Amino acid sequence: MQLIEVPAKTGYVWFRQGIWLFRKNPLAFVTIFFTYLLAMWVVSLAPIIGTVLPLVFIPGVAVGFMAACRDTVAGKPVFPTILIDGFRSYGGAAARRLIELGGLYVVAMALVFASSALADGGTLFRLMMIGTGVTPNALADSTVPLAALVALGCYVPVAMVFWFAPVLTVWHDVPPLKAMFFSLVSCWRNRGAFIVYAGLWFGTASFMSFGLAILMDALGARPYVLIVLFPATITLTTMLYCSFYATYRGCFGVQERNGNGERTNP
Repeated sequence: MQLIEVPAKTGYVWFRQGIWLFRKNPLAFVTIFFTYLLAMWVVSLAPIIGTVLPLVFIPGVAVGFMAACRDTVAGKPVFPTILIDGFRSYGGAAARRLIELGGLYVVAMALVFASSALADGGTLFRLMMIGTGVTPNALADSTVPLAALVALGCYVPVAMVFWFAPVLTVWHDVPPLKAMFFSLVSCWRNRGAFIVYAGLWFGTASFMSFGLAILMDALGARPYVLIVLFPATITLTTMLYCSFYATYRGCFGVQERNGNGERTNP
């Protein structure tokens, strides 16, 4: 494993590679993503802990999606069961480390939403971490959007800490805390590329949303905008998930070989 510092323009390369990777097997990736959503919904039904339990499994699912990307690049078939690859394919120690990361992620997210209480008195925290005790009037409170912005700002360092941590823990046998540190360092060293990368995805999502709304208005079909926007959003989100693997390859100098034994360079 080698941490690499890349120029800011590499953010565009990651963005393009995510789209390229999705186009190699769109049906498989969309199926995996829907399986992930369904699984998280089922887990969230657990009494008492259902609100936070999905967060515990996010690091493990992240490894599964990375594995799907890796196998796609290598020309191998992928199935929805690959989502649990991190828990079943690398031994009990790796699975325990992923659960540890999941627990740390829950704590980090609790702190993120707790910080938003400075803006709205805890409404967003209760909604996101507890799921109860929030009335429609409270949601309509004008301070909730401000609280969301505060939470977003606080989430940025959390995202940096956990961006590469799961895959470093499982694929490179790095202990959780050390993996979190390496992830933070890599993201910080390549902050220019990540800013470009995030800007491109945000711009694409905004353009898609507003563009579809304007188009549906022009066609006189505004009531159906959500019907069109939903599959478009799912597709774009899945492409975004594919691009996570591109950032890993770029920041750690990883190269894969395809089915012919040739190095890939999307």
